[in-house]
Amino acid sequence: MAFVCKRHYTFQLALGQCICFSYNNNFILSAMRSKSLSLFWMICLVALAAGCTAPRSVIHSGKVTPQGQFKAGVNFGGNIASEPISQLDDITKAAVDAIADRDTVFYDEQVDVFSKALVSYALDPVGPTFDFYLRYGVAPRVDVGYKFASGVHVFDAMYQFMGALGTPQNPGQGGQWYGSVGLQYAGQSSGIVDKLLLDRLTSVFSFTAQRRDIVIPLVFSKSFGVEEEIGNISFGAVYNHTFVKYGFEPGRIFKKVAGESVKVEGLMEKNSFPSYGLFVNGKIGFKHIYVLPALTMYYQNYGTYKFLESREVSFSGITIIPSIGLQANFGGGRGKRR
Repeated sequence: MAFVCKRHYTFQLALGQCICFSYNNNFILSAMRSKSLSLFWMICLVALAAGCTAPRSVIHSGKVTPQGQFKAGVNFGGNIASEPISQLDDITKAAVDAIADRDTVFYDEQVDVFSKALVSYALDPVGPTFDFYLRYGVAPRVDVGYKFASGVHVFDAMYQFMGALGTPQNPGQGGQWYGSVGLQYAGQSSGIVDKLLLDRLTSVFSFTAQRRDIVIPLVFSKSFGVEEEIGNISFGAVYNHTFVKYGFEPGRIFKKVAGESVKVEGLMEKNSFPSYGLFVNGKIGFKHIYVLPALTMYYQNYGTYKFLESREVSFSGITIIPSIGLQANFGGGRGKRR
């Protein structure tokens, strides 16, 4: 099907790489006419709107996937971060259009505002989130997972240190409480700011950013029914460490020096920061299909960052990540009575 590109969203299909998927209104309308594909396209459009956001929501239970069993699911949510929202509040579409359409831009306070917005957004992208995932129980106390989260590939593993290892068909012994700890890795690069009004600024500032996230959740859960057959309520703490590399190579930004126009020098910097969070989530359903509401909250001191003309700015703030998901279980598993 041929169509004209009118809008771009960035998808990261391999660690460290993003590509653009494009669509226009005619393409969407023609696709939605097919009743058999309507649900598929609805999910795809939500995924397109999500863009590249940091995958830090915690939906895990204290009970890992039983050995030999699969879990698959989708989640819809949002990344609501106070610091980038406060920086974006100072930006208007008219101001962005004015600077983006100039061949030459002179360094001033407005340039400072734009550059701070670009960096703060790269540190904690604001917007809707979407992910789909697959988990598999590889051992009695260990499961592993893959997640495609808002354009980012995510890999993780969980270890269950507390609670029974059975299944509803073959219950274990150990009470209704479970506990587990995990490790998750995710990475994303160019395309982090390809949304909202900021995409028009990237050509002016030649801004690039990469980030890598390590997430360590500690999860406790209370089972509803035998071996979470009806669901569970889960809660716990989560630690996240983010590694950031960003830079400006502004070819169109100048400053006045002794009456002459001098090009502003670019920069490339690295930084990292920890985030500390709490979360609560639930799982409600029966046997094979469950609904998963979740809420995760982080506090982070992002640290101090260097900008053009040797300026430095510090960022800190709170991030709230609500989500709702649907999960399906497959396979009988090999639960043990422990």
